[in-house]
Amino acid sequence: MQYRWTVLTVTTVGVLMSGIDSRILIVGLPTVAAALGADAEEAIWFTQSYVLASTIVLLLIGRLTDIVGRVKIYNIGFVIFTIGSALTSISASPLQVIIFRSVQGLGSAFLFTNSVALIADATSRKELGLSLGINQVAFRFGAMAGLTLSGAILSIIDWRALFYINIPVGIFGTYWAHKRLKEIAQTEKGSHFDLVGFILFTFSLLGLLLALTFDAYGFTELFTVIGLTLASVVSFTVFIFYERRIRYPVLDFKLFKIKEFTGGCVAQLLNAVAWGGVMLLLSLYLELVQGYSALDAGIRLIPFEVAFLIFGPISGRYSDRIGQRPFVISGLAVSSLSLFLLSTTGVNTPYSSLVVYMSILGAGTGMFSSPNMSAVMGSVPARQRGVGSAIRALFFNIGSVISLNLAIIIMAATVPYSLISSIISSISASLPTADRVLFANALSQTYLWMGVVNTTALVPSLLWRKSSKIQETKQVGDFYE
Repeated sequence: MQYRWTVLTVTTVGVLMSGIDSRILIVGLPTVAAALGADAEEAIWFTQSYVLASTIVLLLIGRLTDIVGRVKIYNIGFVIFTIGSALTSISASPLQVIIFRSVQGLGSAFLFTNSVALIADATSRKELGLSLGINQVAFRFGAMAGLTLSGAILSIIDWRALFYINIPVGIFGTYWAHKRLKEIAQTEKGSHFDLVGFILFTFSLLGLLLALTFDAYGFTELFTVIGLTLASVVSFTVFIFYERRIRYPVLDFKLFKIKEFTGGCVAQLLNAVAWGGVMLLLSLYLELVQGYSALDAGIRLIPFEVAFLIFGPISGRYSDRIGQRPFVISGLAVSSLSLFLLSTTGVNTPYSSLVVYMSILGAGTGMFSSPNMSAVMGSVPARQRGVGSAIRALFFNIGSVISLNLAIIIMAATVPYSLISSIISSISASLPTADRVLFANALSQTYLWMGVVNTTALVPSLLWRKSSKIQETKQVGDFYE
């Protein structure tokens, strides 16, 4: 019990820092792009490089944690993230920001994957939902701080200070993790790392994510997008056949025979696709359509985080008692409602209406996240929690990448891409009224389709057993013996 709280305090620092960095560029993207003379494509890569780097290494990290231990990998993650933050803060060109944000993303993947696995190792099944809920609160608090800090920093200091704040937190977190964490997980001693499988998987995933990004932002010709997609499909097919023939695969496909694991991961993917880009879109709406400053926009996004902070721990605690499934389904339904409500917004929508819609979205996301995560991690055998957590995070990250790309594609069907590009790289809200109306209409269409996607996440969630308390842990473990 005592070590459980020790793990929570240590991982809280990590997810707090990840939360801050996940939001730090949402309201600051136009300012950073303008300061470095970045065009729209480069500005998008300020965020995409972070997500891509943190996504392609997740399976590698998950497998390594199961082999060498969670604590070592977690400590390395703190060091990498801190170094990446320091390098980003001294960047002198858009290319340097893109590269160093990738380093940050790599460190974030180490922390993000291992936080959940460390908590699952140190917490009993009866309290796992509550522990994960507390951990998620720390992430959301960091995200909320990132929104307000970003606006405050940009109003009084240079944009580089956006990344200075990670350095002292990272140094403290590295020291605290080294002093307090101990390895209690059962590692797979004697196992070998599947390098060939990892290369095949990385090539497939990178090809898919690049194809999606290039297609969404018009970075290249359609022929290149098709080529990347085909290469991704072929390499993934080879990966599947290869993994089924070796003794120590980087991805054990037997995990997907567990209904709670597969259903939870697919629901996580669809939910991330639905709302992953919503905060950035809302920020652009507030700054470039409503005319708020970066600081004001950041403050006005806080209702989402507050609602999540309230409903996240509550759903985590009570899902431990009555099962995860009711909270997962209710959370998805409430989130879909909020996205459909957001699709009704326009240029003249009052902020009071946005507060209601954002609060409903935050409540629904909070109700869904912790119970779904608890069901996924609780269904995985103890010795495979590292790769199980990595797969869960992988589905989330892929969904987040798809979300923003899909949003741009949907918007481009309503508004010329040239207008979207000028909006993304703009530093002021000096858009003509006609352009604001077009952009607001494009956002409405995007929210509508996101609501449809989120509603489909109910399907894999309904495939679970009626009770998702998952009392059959031993039975699942025996399946792997």
